[in-house]
Amino acid sequence: MNIVNQILEFIFGNVYLKFLFILIVTLIIAYLLKFIFRKVLKPLTKKTETKIDDLIIKSTSSIVFYIVLVLGIKYGLQYFELTTTIYNNLLNTLLVIIVSLLLIRIVNNFFKHWAEEWRHKTKTTTDERIIPLLQKIVKAVIIILAVVFIFSAWNINISPLLATAGIAGLAIGLAVKDSLANILGGLQLVLDKTFKVGDKVELESGEMGVILDIGLRSTKLKTYDNEIIHIPNGALANAKIKNFTQPDFSIRVNVEFGVVYGAEPEKVRQVVVKALKKIGEVLEDPEPVVEFKKMSDFSLDFIARAWVKEYTQAYSTKLRMTDEIYKALNKAKIGIPFPTHTIYTKPAE
Repeated sequence: MNIVNQILEFIFGNVYLKFLFILIVTLIIAYLLKFIFRKVLKPLTKKTETKIDDLIIKSTSSIVFYIVLVLGIKYGLQYFELTTTIYNNLLNTLLVIIVSLLLIRIVNNFFKHWAEEWRHKTKTTTDERIIPLLQKIVKAVIIILAVVFIFSAWNINISPLLATAGIAGLAIGLAVKDSLANILGGLQLVLDKTFKVGDKVELESGEMGVILDIGLRSTKLKTYDNEIIHIPNGALANAKIKNFTQPDFSIRVNVEFGVVYGAEPEKVRQVVVKALKKIGEVLEDPEPVVEFKKMSDFSLDFIARAWVKEYTQAYSTKLRMTDEIYKALNKAKIGIPFPTHTIYTKPAE
């Protein structure tokens, strides 16, 4: 026991031996943590459903070694009488750089995983453009913060630089606010799953067509007249949009028609429903229905409703329904009215 005490007194009585002892202990701890990360935590993360923990362990397993090593060296240098502020500043700078590299590595792995996930879930090219852009923005923020901490470690006053950067950032923000609004709008459309490439949509302004592409700044809409409309994503993010493909591809087709006064409503329903069931695109479930809407000035107004499996069949089915309803009413001797006026005249006295 006395020998152990003598050895410890000898080691801790010598500054260089004390530093060497601290360095050895630090290396042991660093290698031990590295071993735990790779041999213990990494296999455990593979058993979980989420991949976030895999990415974190993968990113931190190697860099954590250098963080512990720098902290150990910084602690050991405190016992040297020659230690000056410059040593601490250098070590603090090195520590900030290592932590920044660690964060950048985590960001790269996370966004790479995110890009792979979204590539299989969406057909749009927006995620392929926005995700790298967001990755660069986050990395830029990490680098800026690292520079700020390094300046702070060296006691450099950065207030004038921050003021200048703030003014420049404000000017740039005002100049590109519309572009940023469109980029963020595109990201919102993708995350909210408002629509995807191939969806049939109708905009609040009345345009109808198929989504051709969702770009970084604008979305391409192909109309049924074979025209391409470029719409800013910022405007789409704040607009009401009718999506014909959600919640599924089936859609209801409505055809309004009128018959003459005196016609039996029940007979009209039977005749028209029978005609609609002969149309191949019309679904049996839900079955087609005919509703008596109102008694207008010149006719009894009805509406025929039928469902089709695909929204792409809606227009052609509506034309077919109109044709079959007209034929069925004529065959059943049910009159189709047109506007008339009855004029009563009084003989002159």
